[in-house]
Amino acid sequence: MPTVKPVVIMGAGPAGLTAAWELVRSGRDVVVWEADPSYVGGIARTVQAEGYRFDIGGHLFYSKSPEVTEFWRKVLPDDFIESPSLVRILHRGKRFDFPFDPKKAGYKLGFLEGIRQSLSKPAQNNAEENLAQWLTNRYGRRFYELLFKPYYEKINGLPCDQISAAVGERHLRPLPGDRKTFPYPKHGPGQFWEAVANRVLERGSPIFLDRRVQTVHWDETGVTHVTGTNAAREFFQQEGSNFLSSLPLGELLLALDPPAPKEVAAAARALSHRNLITVCVIANRETIFPETLLMVSDPSVKVANILNYKNWSPDLVANAKTTSLGLEYYCAGSDNVWNATDFDLAQLGIRDAVQLGLIKEADVKDAFVVRTAKACPVCDLDYQRNLDVIKQWVGLFANLQPMGRNGLHNYNYQDHSIITAMLAVRNIQGAEFDCWKVDADAKYLLNAKG
Repeated sequence: MPTVKPVVIMGAGPAGLTAAWELVRSGRDVVVWEADPSYVGGIARTVQAEGYRFDIGGHLFYSKSPEVTEFWRKVLPDDFIESPSLVRILHRGKRFDFPFDPKKAGYKLGFLEGIRQSLSKPAQNNAEENLAQWLTNRYGRRFYELLFKPYYEKINGLPCDQISAAVGERHLRPLPGDRKTFPYPKHGPGQFWEAVANRVLERGSPIFLDRRVQTVHWDETGVTHVTGTNAAREFFQQEGSNFLSSLPLGELLLALDPPAPKEVAAAARALSHRNLITVCVIANRETIFPETLLMVSDPSVKVANILNYKNWSPDLVANAKTTSLGLEYYCAGSDNVWNATDFDLAQLGIRDAVQLGLIKEADVKDAFVVRTAKACPVCDLDYQRNLDVIKQWVGLFANLQPMGRNGLHNYNYQDHSIITAMLAVRNIQGAEFDCWKVDADAKYLLNAKG
């Protein structure tokens, strides 16, 4: 009997590890390559330092998909807590509820701003070709300009009128308004993904860290093998029967050998990402603010989000008399911010936290920096057209499937990545799902064809 080649999975983030677990449960061998030398979980990893744990990105374990919820509970049945989900927009010292309530916000803005806002009612039935229009139609021009425009431009690095309206539809998806808590692993999302990785390893399938895909080789039969290197410049090759990729979509297309057609390669090059820098600050303060996450629309600082890890889970903090914060900065690879030293970035984070009135410089016990390249796909006005070109050509490969946030170039949440991985595995098993059709709520019937 001929030996069945393993399924090769490129990337050990939520999509890659979900696919690996689904496959080994069905008796298939898998081989996972992950470029990170230390962690699995991708952007949903949990970084540890001095006994503190830092959630890179902030991840709710909530989904409208029962399949996803069942997956979470089966893998980690005893270590979920109910974490408070208190998110607010921070603008010039004032806090506004998120999801956003225009009536409450109007009172907080004061008399003059209230008048300006009353003259800037949300529009009805206007075009929604970009994020600026999408937000203005719902909240009015004044709220858009004050609270949303600075925030989304920090994250995307583009004016809102050059960002796709899809960003609003995905990022501002409604969650149940009556829920005050959401499930969360007590040691952070990395605890969950490390548990998944351990289960895959226990089934005898390897997960290789520090192994970066450089070339994806193919012929008329499909993808045949991948080659790559590690930090020591050692060379590796892996053959497979099927190939699942959560690599950045453009990166995957440009790694193909022979090269993709010119128009496909051009579409791949046009896809861009934002890098994420998390400045992790440990403060000698028992409490700092009540929220789990502050969305910082204040244009006077560069920080976009501030996570209060202790409020997500007390177990993320090594000392109950201290508090740890994660200040998130989005940037391009060519930005001065991305290329700054860790020391300078730590000082930037401390300065921003002090300027916002959250801490005093004397409170800081320690600070360090975590860098995540290509953390956020940029959805500009041309991204869907470029995706259409890529999707049509990638669809010709019978044994190659992109999946996940970066694999599908989709500004999504982790449950969306999980569903796309589940569907990709079902396709290997004979189904005909279209992973690109999974919507912002990750609603896709797994027992029906796409």
